[in-house]
Amino acid sequence: MDILVEEFLNFLSVEKGSSPNTIDAYRRDIGKFMEFMKEKGRGSLERAGRDDIMSFMVSEKRRGLSARSIARNLAALKMLFRFLAANRYVRKDIAEVLESPKLWKYLPDILSPAEVEELLKAPDTSSPIGLRDRAILELMYASGLRVSEVSGLSTVDINFEVGFVKCRGKGMKERVVPLGHYARRFLVSYLETARPALLKGSASDSLFVTRRGGAFTRQGLWKRVKLHARRSGIEKDITPHSLRHSFASHLLSGGADLRVVQELLGHADISTTQIYTHVDKDRLKSIHKKYHPRG
Repeated sequence: MDILVEEFLNFLSVEKGSSPNTIDAYRRDIGKFMEFMKEKGRGSLERAGRDDIMSFMVSEKRRGLSARSIARNLAALKMLFRFLAANRYVRKDIAEVLESPKLWKYLPDILSPAEVEELLKAPDTSSPIGLRDRAILELMYASGLRVSEVSGLSTVDINFEVGFVKCRGKGMKERVVPLGHYARRFLVSYLETARPALLKGSASDSLFVTRRGGAFTRQGLWKRVKLHARRSGIEKDITPHSLRHSFASHLLSGGADLRVVQELLGHADISTTQIYTHVDKDRLKSIHKKYHPRG
């Protein structure tokens, strides 16, 4: 059973181009199902049935897992059994007709332009670390990059001549996004002064480096954003994704085409981008209610 799972995970990495984070998540989710099967006395995936998957989902719900986590578990199993059936390791895809639990679509927390300005001004740019953090925040808001995309940037991914950044998103798909004037200005300052001071003579291909000269992790970037969110005094729960959400919402508020925003965000499905149109409608309704005589 372990050999088949490893072959599947290798397929995700090599042929599907899935990120290490996705592969780790699938490994954990499938591992839980395998443990469940062993407890039931079934030692192989070939003997698994649809009822086994349904029983596993019920047991996960009883353990208190959210609908979102259960849906992710099922997605991993559906892809696994699709792979096993396609390669004739099992007779049929037992998970094909199973439906994921319905999920609420949560509207993302959006910062106003004034709040974004407060967040961007939070780092002390007189220090190398502060200048680096300001460049990070400016880039994230200007380009709408995911935190994993920012942590994976190299110095060669920035093209100052044409004002674009090249990043690798989900499935290692590359896209090119404009930098904007402010992000370009702070990135130039960071690269000229702050980055050499942080590296202290050592070499690195990573665009953003820590005080020890190492590459930033996603968790490290998350902590820096949360730190400056607290310093800004904004009461909202700000995360790195808040800047991405705000990037999309502010573009649509300014009249940008939905398809263009989809391309900039790197969304495979436009329905994922459409959530920001709902956010904008809520904003318009609140303005109408506040200022219209009969709102």
